[in-house]
Amino acid sequence: MKIKKFTFNPFSENTYLIYEGGNGIVIDPGMSQPVEEEEFHQFVLENKIGITRNILTHCHIDHVLGNDFIKRKYNVLPEFHEMDRMLFDNNDKVASMYGIPYTPSPEPKCYLHQDDTINIGDSTLEIRFVPGHAPGHLVFIHHEDKLVIAGDTLFRQSIGRTDLPGGNHEQLLASIRKELFTLGNDYTVYCGHGPETTIGFEKENNPFVGQA
Repeated sequence: MKIKKFTFNPFSENTYLIYEGGNGIVIDPGMSQPVEEEEFHQFVLENKIGITRNILTHCHIDHVLGNDFIKRKYNVLPEFHEMDRMLFDNNDKVASMYGIPYTPSPEPKCYLHQDDTINIGDSTLEIRFVPGHAPGHLVFIHHEDKLVIAGDTLFRQSIGRTDLPGGNHEQLLASIRKELFTLGNDYTVYCGHGPETTIGFEKENNPFVGQA
């Protein structure tokens, strides 16, 4: 399985494309302007990838700005946890508050849940429910390659903010300890913003939830 990171929109959000055997899954499409849409699409064309799913770690505005583009270009609908429905429905107001253009997202194809799996080629992603930054936050884990696409739960020496609607600081800390820190130290964490990190590094050095 291969993974490609794009950094899009005014929030410098990381959009991921995972692909194998000509099939690709978009995670958190954040493209917000034509030049970003074109960058993504050119990569898809050059690598002969068929986009089959659009899965969301959570529904904050910076992670869903590209939902409409993904639907128009590849005829793929978003999928996310039902507990993020409130955030999903409120994003037109949030976009207006920030003064950024936003075409409302199409309705979801379905809802995702803890312990569901996502197949791509011969690979399988495990879904874990990790609320705290957002009420319906999910992470996607590929055990064979020892990687986790963590959205806005865990960052390099930081964690997701919890002062937005639906956030809960203690819940996020508990979620990280239960669902992420039980992974091996050598698992790579692909974050919703900023650089990658590892579970082992964060256990030792994260000032919010690690030994530090």
